[in-house]
Amino acid sequence: GAPTVSIFQKPPGVIPPGGSTTICCTCQRSYGSFVLYKGSRQLHTLEQSGSRAEFSISNATYKDRGTYTCHYLEGGAVLARSDELEVSVEELHLPRPDLSVLPGHKVAVGADVMLRCTTTYPSTGCYLYLEGQIRAQLLSRKQGHYNLSHVQKGDSGRYSCQCYTFNASREWSAVSKTLDLVVR
Repeated sequence: GAPTVSIFQKPPGVIPPGGSTTICCTCQRSYGSFVLYKGSRQLHTLEQSGSRAEFSISNATYKDRGTYTCHYLEGGAVLARSDELEVSVEELHLPRPDLSVLPGHKVAVGADVMLRCTTTYPSTGCYLYLEGQIRAQLLSRKQGHYNLSHVQKGDSGRYSCQCYTFNASREWSAVSKTLDLVVR
């Protein structure tokens, strides 16, 4: 079948001006090349090393904001396109939230896990990120926590969270320290 391409930001989250992040493209096949697009504009081409290619954004500016996609090519033909990755660059004014996990960092398959993002700042919403995933999880507004029931191996990974205010000029926090969840 046709290959599929994943795109994600590492580390995930809203980047401050002057900050850095890496856009990662992965594909199960390992002999083609990747082309990174921003909107309809072609930015870079990278031959693969293994099954992934990494494009760095360093010293980010507002010009780096936008929608990125990866195309996977073999012999000049585009075989697959990734979903769209939205990259945000904003000033980070709010304090860094704390991410914690109950019952603990290492759990058995099938366990129930709660990831909690705590912030001292009133009336904020928070996003939970799992490195390698394109979609962030919006945490419930009142509790600021996310329940994973019956965890599977696929829930393992590196989590972080980031919060924002609900006012008209949405303000962002720095990203929390990361937390590694191991499902065994």
